[in-house]
Amino acid sequence: MSGAATKAGAPAGDQDWKPKGNPWLIAIVVTLAAFMEILDTTIVNVSLPHIAGDLSTSYNDAAWALTSYLAANGIVLTISGWLGRRLGRKRYFLICIVMFTVFSFLCGVATSLPQLIVFRLFQGLFGGGLQPNQQSIILDTFPPAKRGGAFAITAIATIVAPVLGPTLGGYITDNFSWRWVFFLNVPVGIFAALAVSALVEDPPWARMRKTPVDLIGLSLITIGLGCLEVMMDRGEDDDWFGSTFICVLAVLSVAGILGAVGWLLTTKRPAVDLRVLGDRNFAIGAMLIGVVGIVLYASAVLVPQFAQQVVGYTATLAGLILSPGGLGIIVLIPLVNIAMKHVETRYIIATGFTIMGASLVYSSHLILQIDFKHLVMFRLAQTAALGFLFVPISTIAYRTLPREMNGDASALFSMFRNVFGAIGIAMSTSLITQRTQVREAHMTHWMTPFYQPYNEYIHRSEMLLQRLGRPPASIHAGAQHQIYQQFVRQATVLAYNDCFLLFSLIAFAVVPFCFLLKPGVSGGKPAAK
Repeated sequence: MSGAATKAGAPAGDQDWKPKGNPWLIAIVVTLAAFMEILDTTIVNVSLPHIAGDLSTSYNDAAWALTSYLAANGIVLTISGWLGRRLGRKRYFLICIVMFTVFSFLCGVATSLPQLIVFRLFQGLFGGGLQPNQQSIILDTFPPAKRGGAFAITAIATIVAPVLGPTLGGYITDNFSWRWVFFLNVPVGIFAALAVSALVEDPPWARMRKTPVDLIGLSLITIGLGCLEVMMDRGEDDDWFGSTFICVLAVLSVAGILGAVGWLLTTKRPAVDLRVLGDRNFAIGAMLIGVVGIVLYASAVLVPQFAQQVVGYTATLAGLILSPGGLGIIVLIPLVNIAMKHVETRYIIATGFTIMGASLVYSSHLILQIDFKHLVMFRLAQTAALGFLFVPISTIAYRTLPREMNGDASALFSMFRNVFGAIGIAMSTSLITQRTQVREAHMTHWMTPFYQPYNEYIHRSEMLLQRLGRPPASIHAGAQHQIYQQFVRQATVLAYNDCFLLFSLIAFAVVPFCFLLKPGVSGGKPAAK
């Protein structure tokens, strides 16, 4: 090693390293691989009923195909930096692309549910390395002044993929077969592997080197994050802490995560270097991207779920509600990238969370008679906020980090977004059930003959049923059944409104934290503060 060294500890000669290929082509091909993996986290959801029917199993059992993927994916996200150092980043990235493609094909040809669950588990293991490596490759390929534009490409993949997933999955399942949801990855994976092999190269600090295996750290991470992901995905179906299984998972996840943090902070050669969280910008940025993950994934579930369960839309039509929001992101992100060169990044982020909170308040005005246009407008308002968040947060989080920490930082950054996203999905589904019950309990007080509007509704329903020729003996029971159906639907609509209001409070609550970020514009040096 040369005697002259940079502040980050890298040899002075490494400062001159630049990729031989076109940086923007590199950004596109590595993002294509990550897009394929992110898409797979949501595209399968709408296909689960078809998978259950085709494989002769229940929907609840078929959901393990999703759970196994998320659990394996969450574990590998965290340790991908260590795997990249041990295998060489490019080699590990290529292994992930190739094996993700292979197991996608095997998922498509699976003939039983156990086969599908195992193949999805391995698909998640190899898919977990794609997002962090994609991000660290971009960090090393572009100087800080140009990272905003590169992260704009990443943002389109990260935000549009969860939006596109349900739409594409619904269309493929309705018109072809659920198996094509997996076969779709094969040509994309082959192209991405060939393109990455030709264009991407490792900088000197990201090449393979012999690093010890931190068995204790890896084991604690696996237990903590694996149990957390399974608990989040299965909690609602298993009645949360009313289930012994969920309680055991909760204890194991808390013990594993706390044990992992303690071990990783004290051991000399940790699997994940948590010192990156000592950088103020990165620590706050990771927290903020976690909140973005909560709202992004929760809202991507709430809107189509409301459209299908309450309004009665098909899976394809419900997915189409999300699509214009994806197009809005594509238009908005370049404009935000320009603004970042003139306005302090932390102000843009604070504006984004303020818009997000306001959009969620706007979205809390759902009614039973809502039309397609208004649902699209609600979603457009939500995605407009995301346009102000992903690129600025990603840019400022890495601004003051030494580049030798990019691998671990990218792994933790992706982990925060995905794990908090899983928490957001679990929160949304659980809150709908809970708030529906609360609203029903409140509304029951008005479902009584002592309340005149109730009597009037029953009378109108009886008159209608009488004109339709219903037998007199069943008219009163039929009228009560009609009012009960309306009662449940009204309570459900109010529950969705409550959920949007709660998530708006979360968005507003993090606005003050944005001002703890160091001031500076994109490409400029942050002020020492």
